Amino acid sequence: MEKNTIRGDFTVADCNYFSKLQFSVFRRHFQKRALLSSFCCLPTSLLALALVLLLAYSAVSVFYLYVQFPVRISSEPVVFFPGNVRENARKWTSSSVNLSSNVIYAVEEESSAVISRTTRLHLLHDFDNFSLPFGYSSDFPSRMGRRKKRVIEIPHLQANRSRFSSRVKRFFSNYSCELRFFMTWISSLESFTDRELFTMESLFNSHPDACLLIVSNSMDSSRGKQILSRFFDNNFRLMAISPDYDYLFKNTMAARWFDQLRKGEISPGKVSLGQNLSNLLRLSLIYKFGGIYMDTDFIVLKKFSSLRNVIGAQNLDCKTGNWSRLNNAVMIFDKKHPLLRKFIQEFSLTFDGDKWGHNGPYLVSRVVKRISGRSEYNFTVLPPSAFYPVGWRRISRLLERPREEFPSKWLGSKVEEIRSQSFAIHMWNRKSRSIKIEEGSLVSHLMLDFCIFCNL
Repeated sequence: MEKNTIRGDFTVADCNYFSKLQFSVFRRHFQKRALLSSFCCLPTSLLALALVLLLAYSAVSVFYLYVQFPVRISSEPVVFFPGNVRENARKWTSSSVNLSSNVIYAVEEESSAVISRTTRLHLLHDFDNFSLPFGYSSDFPSRMGRRKKRVIEIPHLQANRSRFSSRVKRFFSNYSCELRFFMTWISSLESFTDRELFTMESLFNSHPDACLLIVSNSMDSSRGKQILSRFFDNNFRLMAISPDYDYLFKNTMAARWFDQLRKGEISPGKVSLGQNLSNLLRLSLIYKFGGIYMDTDFIVLKKFSSLRNVIGAQNLDCKTGNWSRLNNAVMIFDKKHPLLRKFIQEFSLTFDGDKWGHNGPYLVSRVVKRISGRSEYNFTVLPPSAFYPVGWRRISRLLERPREEFPSKWLGSKVEEIRSQSFAIHMWNRKSRSIKIEEGSLVSHLMLDFCIFCNL
C-alpha cells in the first residue's frame, strides 16, 4: 500500500503529522502542570513576598512623582525686544532697553519651561476689553520651579526725556492760557469718536482762551492731527503729546511703582492696565503742572474759572447728606498740591490690579475720608450736581426722547437743575456708548446749545 493511500478524508502522511502534533501538545501540557506543581510547593512566605513586590512595582509604575529641580533665577529683570520675541523665543537680553521702540517689555513668570506667547495690551476704546487675565501676587518672582516668561507690553516712555518737557513748556509759554486742561487717551484712534470730539467742542465753547493738552500715544501722530484738524484750523490752543512716564513720575512714589511694574515685580492684575495707567497719569499731570483734569466723556456747560482745588462727589448718603463716594473724572488742583501727592502715594502703596475702581474713584474716596478735617489739605468737595448730576444707571434717560409722562416730568426737573447747578455733565461713555442719541432728548438739545462747529 502506498504511503499516500486515503484513509477516510486523510492520507497516511496527514495521520503521521497529527500524531506528532498530538504528542507535542501533550508534552507542553505536562510541562505546564509540572511547573505549576513545583510553584505550589514553594513556602507561603516566598509567595507573599513575590506578591508584595509585584504590587509595589505596579504602584510605582502608575503613581510616580516627577520632581523638578529648581532653576537658577537671575536677579536682573529680563527685557525682550519685539523682534527677538517674534523670531526666536530663546534669544533674549537681560539688561538693555531699545529706546527707539514704541513699547517696553516687562516679564511675568509662570510655571512652564518656555515662552508660550506674547500677551499684547492692544489699545482699545473700551477699558473693559483692555485687560490681562493675570492673578498673581506681587511676590511671584521669588517662586521656584520651571518658569514661563509672559511678556507684558507697556506704552513706552519717550526716548528723549527733554522732548516731552520742552514741548509742554513751549506749548504753555506760547499761549496766554486762561486755564490749563488735561485729558488722557490711552486707546486707539478708531475709538476716538464724535462724542469725544464734542467734549472738546463744549470745553472750548465755554473756555475759548483755554489750553488743552491731550496726553496720548495714538493722538500724537499724523492721523491724530487729522482727527483734531478742525480745532487747529480754528486756532484753538490744543496739543496732543505722547507721555513720558519717567519724567511725569519723577520725584514721586509713582516712579518706584512704575519701575517695579516694568520689571515684573508687580502684577498688572485682571483690570485693564491702560485704565490704571490713566488713573495714575492724570494725578501726575496736574501734580506736575497744575490745572484741570477731565475725562473725554463730558459736556461742559459753564466756565471753571471760579473753581480751585476741588474734586466732585458722585453719590450722597441720603440719611446724613454727606458724600458717600467721590470720582476722579474731574479734578482741579494747584501745582504740587499735597492732596495729589497723597493720592499718588496711595496708588503706589495699595495698587490692586484685580479690583475695578480700587485705583481710581475708590482711591480718592478713601484718601479724602482718611485726611478729612486736617488743615494742611486745603480743598473742597463739590456736590454731585456739579459734575455728576445724573448717575450711570439713569444716563440713558438723557439720550432718549421722553415717551412717558413720568420720564418727561423727571427730565424737565433735571434740565432745570443741570442748567442752574452743573458745571458739566458726565456722560458715562463706558455705559452709554452703545445708546443712540435720539432727537428731542436732553443731550441733543445740549449739543445744539454748546457746539462750535455746528454753527460754522
